[in-house]
Amino acid sequence: MEEELKKALAVLHKGGTILYPTDTVWGIGCDARSKEAVNKIFKIKQRAEYKSMVVLVCDEKMLNRYVKEVPAVAWDLIEAATDPITIIYPEGRGLAQNVIAADDSVGIRIVKDDFCRDLIHKFGKPIVSTSANISGETAPASFADITPEVKSKVDYVVNWRQNEINNTKPSSIIKVAMNGEFKIFRK
Repeated sequence: MEEELKKALAVLHKGGTILYPTDTVWGIGCDARSKEAVNKIFKIKQRAEYKSMVVLVCDEKMLNRYVKEVPAVAWDLIEAATDPITIIYPEGRGLAQNVIAADDSVGIRIVKDDFCRDLIHKFGKPIVSTSANISGETAPASFADITPEVKSKVDYVVNWRQNEINNTKPSSIIKVAMNGEFKIFRK
């Protein structure tokens, strides 16, 4: 795992894109603070640029750096969650503008997966995570389900857990407001 972390980090530090295993499905990732790197992912996915992407952080401390204020209800949801949960916060900050939605909100997930957490911690910055597929296609359940087109367009394919067949699914997505209200977008 350490060697793959080093290789992925080298690519991320150069503004590149990686194909990597996450706590949910295989993802395409980059530095969430780099507009140019995020643009590369939009091109790989053939995705409309008005659609924001999920950002992964390694812990609560990093979350607080990239959200203006975390509503109390978000902490309750994070604590209660047994599966990966992405929370859309009212106001992101310090991130590439093209990962923040038009209403200034941003979807962020605190990862629990060892590889992702170590990668983000060592990188010291949040990483974009979007499913490893062309926009509109089904998210791949395993590495073997990722199309050669996607694999060939990223700058580095992480050679870790490629042979695992797991029943992972995309995270739940919940949008929270400062007043404590929340809306479930994907369960």
